[in-house]
Amino acid sequence: MGKPEPMPRISYFYGIAVYMYYDDHAPPHLHIRYAEHEAKVLIEGGAVLVGSLPRRALKLVRVWLDLHQVEVMERWENARIRKPLAPIEPLP
Repeated sequence: MGKPEPMPRISYFYGIAVYMYYDDHAPPHLHIRYAEHEAKVLIEGGAVLVGSLPRRALKLVRVWLDLHQVEVMERWENARIRKPLAPIEPLP
């Protein structure tokens, strides 16, 4: 078996790292890491699928998603066809 493909980090803000896998499954979601916390978060709506985040970190992820919804979905589609995933602006 080959080495797993790396998970590109597409954004980073306030200690929150946002990742996306190239070979991930539907529904469209992000992998979020914040300190010792990890979660999978739906791109549409920002619901937590698996894991947990502190309330403040989840709120910041949802604000970021609201601002960058179109870009995040573009990255999801690019990941499906294995195109490079450009970074997305962090929260100010």
